[in-house]
Amino acid sequence: MSESGKLTKQIQVELAQLESLMARHPQLLAKRAEDQVSPVEIDAVAALLHSFYTGIENIFNRISITLDGGPPKTDNWHIALLDSMASPAPNRGPVISETLRASLRQFLDFRHVFRHAYSFNLQWNKMAPLVAECQPTFARVKDELASFVKTLHV
Repeated sequence: MSESGKLTKQIQVELAQLESLMARHPQLLAKRAEDQVSPVEIDAVAALLHSFYTGIENIFNRISITLDGGPPKTDNWHIALLDSMASPAPNRGPVISETLRASLRQFLDFRHVFRHAYSFNLQWNKMAPLVAECQPTFARVKDELASFVKTLHV
């Protein structure tokens, strides 16, 4: 199998995992900003949002390894990796649009908070906008990755 074929398969597997994540907790993804949420629900939503961005970053990391020679080697490599996906590189065009990059940056920022804060410090009013954007963002991720994958087989 060619490198582009392997990369395409890896992207498909990760997207399928993300589909499973999104399908597993529809009741959490349906929560609105004005809803009352319990501490357990806040913790569950936080874990879901963390996993959501981690799965997307796994795809970007695989693209970077395969086409860019590896992820950026900086202290802020998570941010640099996301930013690089919205820019062309020598072996590829942009993977995602600048608009999607900006949306995903919010999820990356939340993941950083999730990893470095106690869960009892998480606030629903700050998480609710991400919950509302999770499914639309995932739809854009799938669409833009599908367009990108087509360029691999040209």
